Amino acid sequence: MSEEQQAQPQLALERIYLKDASFEVPGASVFTKEWQPELSINLTSAAEQIDPTHYEVALKVVVTAKNGGETAFIADTTQAGIFLVENVEQERMPYILGAYCPNILFPFLREAVNDLVCKGSFPQLLLSPINFDAEFEANMQRAQQQQADAEGQA
Repeated sequence: MSEEQQAQPQLALERIYLKDASFEVPGASVFTKEWQPELSINLTSAAEQIDPTHYEVALKVVVTAKNGGETAFIADTTQAGIFLVENVEQERMPYILGAYCPNILFPFLREAVNDLVCKGSFPQLLLSPINFDAEFEANMQRAQQQQADAEGQA
């Protein structure tokens, strides 16, 4: 095998799994009221290097539904994947781990949340699609602006 073949970048999803799931209905009285939910959705992502060529990327969402001021349910779900990342330029890693991998994981997270909510006897809940590329770019711009502001104050 030539050096050129060995140095080819590789990016592959090796495993996808439900890392953590919790569903709570604090009180049964929520089922006796008209269903007009107010949703609070908090989504985060994290990446951790497992070994020199593998990363675990995890998407976590906490959905809190209130109905009439009372908490109807809390769904806390983490979907993760193990990705092989080899011979990739270091400057590309933040994008791969912060946007590319979450884009792959999100449909699985969305399905897991919907399954929990439906099994909890609530109407279907499909999380809206997210453009992780745009979110990543916005976060990078915010970080650059904060750095520029901090340097301007120094």
